[in-house]
Amino acid sequence: MAAKKKKSVAPRREYRTAIIDIGSNSIRLVVYAGPRRNPAITFNEKVMAGLGSELSATGKIGEKSMQRGLAALERFKSLIDLVGADEVICVATAAVRDATNGFEFAGMARKIGFDIEILSGLEEAETAAMGVLSGIPGSKGIVGDLGGGSLELARIGGGKVHERVSMPIGVLRAAPLRKEGKLEGHVKELLSGLDPAFSKSKGSFYLVGGSWRALARLDMHLQSYPLKVLHNYTISRKRAGELINIATRMSDEELLAIDGFPFSRVTTLRDAAALLDIIDSFTKPREYVVSAYGLREGLLYGKMSKETRKRDPLLEPAARFGRLQSRYGRTGERLYEWLTPLFKEKGRENQRLLLASCHLADVGWQANPNFRSARGIDMALHGNWVGIDARGRMLVAQALSTSFDGGVRIFMENSGLLSDEDMRRAICWGLAIRLAKRLSGGTDKFLTHCSIRVKQDRLQLLLQPEHAHFYGEVVERRHQKLAREMQLEAELVLSKKAAG
Repeated sequence: MAAKKKKSVAPRREYRTAIIDIGSNSIRLVVYAGPRRNPAITFNEKVMAGLGSELSATGKIGEKSMQRGLAALERFKSLIDLVGADEVICVATAAVRDATNGFEFAGMARKIGFDIEILSGLEEAETAAMGVLSGIPGSKGIVGDLGGGSLELARIGGGKVHERVSMPIGVLRAAPLRKEGKLEGHVKELLSGLDPAFSKSKGSFYLVGGSWRALARLDMHLQSYPLKVLHNYTISRKRAGELINIATRMSDEELLAIDGFPFSRVTTLRDAAALLDIIDSFTKPREYVVSAYGLREGLLYGKMSKETRKRDPLLEPAARFGRLQSRYGRTGERLYEWLTPLFKEKGRENQRLLLASCHLADVGWQANPNFRSARGIDMALHGNWVGIDARGRMLVAQALSTSFDGGVRIFMENSGLLSDEDMRRAICWGLAIRLAKRLSGGTDKFLTHCSIRVKQDRLQLLLQPEHAHFYGEVVERRHQKLAREMQLEAELVLSKKAAG
C-alpha cells in the first residue's frame, strides 16, 4: 500500500511592521518581523534625500530634494506591498515640520499612499528616548537625538521619559553657522533656557543619530577596537574631548580612507563633533553611550503593552533564535535551570548572560564540525542583539566557543574587554553546557532525572541508580574536565534523589 502523502503545512507568517522615517537628511524604510518586544529587521533601506538641506537659506524643502524624497516613497510603497506589511507607520520630523512647503510634501506623499504623521519636536524627543529605553534596559541620563534639522534632548531614568526639548539645530543647520563662527554662541543661547535637570543629570549621555554614530565609528578605528558593534559602545568623557578635537581637524579624504566609514556622514561629522563639544559643556555626562535604537524603535516601543515592555530585549530574541537553530526545537530554560546550582552568579546581569548562552547552545550544530566554535563566536559577537554590552558579548562568545570545541583556550587574546575572572567564568559555563549536552543527547528531557552540584571540594553529578549507564566514558571525561577547571574533584553519586 502506498504511503499517504503528508499534508504540507505553510510556515507561520510573523507579524510585520513597516516604518518610514522621513528625516531632514534621509528617508528610511525599515521592515520589522517577529516578537513584539524586539522584532528582527528584515529589510532596511535609506535614501539621502536632504529635505532639510535648504531650510536655513530658504525655509523650504528644495525642489530636487522634494522629487528625490517622493521617488523614494514611490519605491518604498511598492516594496511594502511586496513584503505584505500588516502595519505601516510613516512619520516625518524637523524638515517637513519646519518647512513652509512641508504640508505640500505631505499631501503629495498621501497621493502615493502614505498618511504621514508629522511629529512635534517634543514628540520626537520622547519617541527617540523611548527607543533608548527599549534597547538599553536600565538606561539613565540624557538622550541626545541629532538629526539633520534638529537636536532633541530628553532626560530618562526609572524606565520613564522626563523633561524633553527640541532645538532647531541639526547638522545641516549647524554647517553654515560653524563656517561663520556663530555656532557656539547660537547653541549656548538655545541651551540657556533649558530645564536645570538637563545639566544636573549626572548619568550617561546616549548618542542617537547617524552623525554621532559615525563619530563613535571613528573612535573604534582610532582605538583599534576589536568588536565593531556600535550599540552600547561607550566613550569616556575625557576620551570624547580628545575625539572631538581629532574629528574637527580631519579632512574628507582622511575620513574616506577609513575602512567602513559611512560615505554619507563624511560632510556632517565635523559639525556633529562641534555640536557634541558644546553640549558636553552643558550636560557634563559621566560617559557617552551609543544607541542603535532611536526614533523607529521608540515608535514600536510606544505600541507595546506594559507587559511586553517588561520582557528582556536580549533573552526573548535569543530564545526564539535558539529554538529555530536547536536540533530538537528547544529553548535553553531547562538547561539553565540544571546549571544554576553550579553558578550562583552575583547580580542579575551574569545570570541573564548565562541564560542567553543556554538559549544559543545549539547554534553551531548545523555547521561543519571544524567550524562550530567559530559559528558560536560569530553569533554572540555579531548577532543583532540589544540589551547586551561588549563584555556580555565576549562572555557569551567564550562560553559558546568552549561548549562546541571543549577547549579552555581564550578565543580572543588580549582584547581587554574581559577580566581574567570573567574569562574563567565563561570557560566554565561552556564546559558545563558541553557536559549537559553530552549527558542528555542534546535534549533537555533527561536533565529532569538528574542534577549537578558543588559539595565541599567536589563537583557531584547525581544520577538515579537505574540511570547509571548514562555515565559513559565521554560523559565522565567532560565531568572531570569541568571539575578541574573549577578546581574541584569529579564525583558520581547514585541516588534516588538525583532528579533536578
